[in-house]
Amino acid sequence: MSREGFLKQFGYQPDFCVEVPGRTELGGNHTDHQHGLVIAAPVDLKMRAWVHGKEDETVRVFSEGYGSFTIRPDETDVHPEEYGKPEALVRGIAAAFAADGLKGFDAFITSGVPAGSGLSSSAAFEILLGRICCQVCGIEKSGTELAQLGQHVENVWFGKPCGLMDQMACAADGILMIDFEDPAHPKTKELKFSFLEHGYKVCLVKCGAGHEDMTEDYAAITRELASVCDCFGKQVLREVPEDEFYARIAELRKTCGDRAVLRAMHVYDENKRVVQMAEALETGDMGRYLQLVRASGSSSRDLLQNIVPSGASGRQDMAFALAMAEKTLDGQGSVRVHGGGFAGTIQAYVPLAMQESFRTVMDSLLGEDSCIYLNI
Repeated sequence: MSREGFLKQFGYQPDFCVEVPGRTELGGNHTDHQHGLVIAAPVDLKMRAWVHGKEDETVRVFSEGYGSFTIRPDETDVHPEEYGKPEALVRGIAAAFAADGLKGFDAFITSGVPAGSGLSSSAAFEILLGRICCQVCGIEKSGTELAQLGQHVENVWFGKPCGLMDQMACAADGILMIDFEDPAHPKTKELKFSFLEHGYKVCLVKCGAGHEDMTEDYAAITRELASVCDCFGKQVLREVPEDEFYARIAELRKTCGDRAVLRAMHVYDENKRVVQMAEALETGDMGRYLQLVRASGSSSRDLLQNIVPSGASGRQDMAFALAMAEKTLDGQGSVRVHGGGFAGTIQAYVPLAMQESFRTVMDSLLGEDSCIYLNI
């Protein structure tokens, strides 16, 4: 499809092909936007683009599943009507490379990173576009530079207040522990580990509800955490010492509300868990790692509260998926929310012997092909 698709869409041959992986979050749920710690990794499901650079100052993109659109790189303004749409990401990335001499290009994009799968199709799309622009402009940018650019575009042009983890992982070569204390210079540590060699497959389970209407739920998390930070004259929780937070917790409950306080408690605990999870992977202690995964999932559910969308009662897709995954695993493996939460996917560590039985049960409950087994 690929090259032939480009030829069919644009009428001539492409110059080159670029590919970028999706990502999975292993630890650090909603800690990146608080300058915290995460563990994340690229996966074997990839987004690919066949590209031809040109001089006519238009960017034409055809993306399977999203259709086609044309952007002028010199049209740099944010278009609010494009919030949440792929053309916003194309516009923002093109605007960022205008100063590097970007004229235009045609791109035909295919994706094995399903939208709403929790593998961060938007971040993969941003890194893919960044690598296209680098090649068209004849310049180089590091993975971190492209990740920071992608985050900025997603925040400003796409209208989603995301952190930096997704983009960093999509630009990585393996499992990374990332420390975002200084987002301009994130510290990374590569972790060598094979879940398969330890008898487990990592599985994402699609819950049946998409992220399309969840932006306000995500924004509420950062807004409430910001209200806690404001009480200390700080911007993010990483700047607020934990002992000072607990010393003023009664006051914070009155000023910020209980949910904001609980969410802050999650972030403090989750940052410490990431360090412990990295140590477990480095020492090959899969049992300890799975305990920490469970603790992370419980904290996201009870403290961060990113399982059930605000006001939902009749439909609680993610809560149901988590409950049934835990019941199906019956004390083996582990389950947690994956990514932003509220909708999308959960993450399960499934013993190899239970792979097919787990898939059968979850697919019967949530729909065919709900289970996505990953290779990291």
